[in-house]
Amino acid sequence: MIPSNRVRCALLLLSCANLLTACSALASGATVELNGKRFEVEIAADPESQTRGLMFRDSMAPDHGMLFTFDETQVRTFWMKNTRIPLDILYFDDHYKLVSMQQRVPPCSLGDRCPVYPSTGPARYVLELNAGTAEKLGTKAGDTLTVTR
Repeated sequence: MIPSNRVRCALLLLSCANLLTACSALASGATVELNGKRFEVEIAADPESQTRGLMFRDSMAPDHGMLFTFDETQVRTFWMKNTRIPLDILYFDDHYKLVSMQQRVPPCSLGDRCPVYPSTGPARYVLELNAGTAEKLGTKAGDTLTVTR
């Protein structure tokens, strides 16, 4: 049976609504503050956005970043597959206390052969900023991240 025009139209509208909802969730963000400096961040809270991260971007504004949020606290391992900009990767625990960081991590175009950058302790949140930002802020283990959604 071929669906009527009304049914096809309704299915198309439903598909568009689902797409807009997904785009809105990806674009939604937050403001974070670290050592007195505010950053507008995109939130990566689902497996798809966490896998994509900051891949394929040629630049990022100095006051922007990406905050990865996970349901569980564990040692986290990140890599720079298809990432074109150098980053600082900061790992935070359940209470937004900095547990470790990887600074000035270079871009990688080696696909699945890119090196990995693990946290030295369990982390629930990971903040990616432009390379050199953590050093400029004097960031150190134990610093607290403030998140406003």
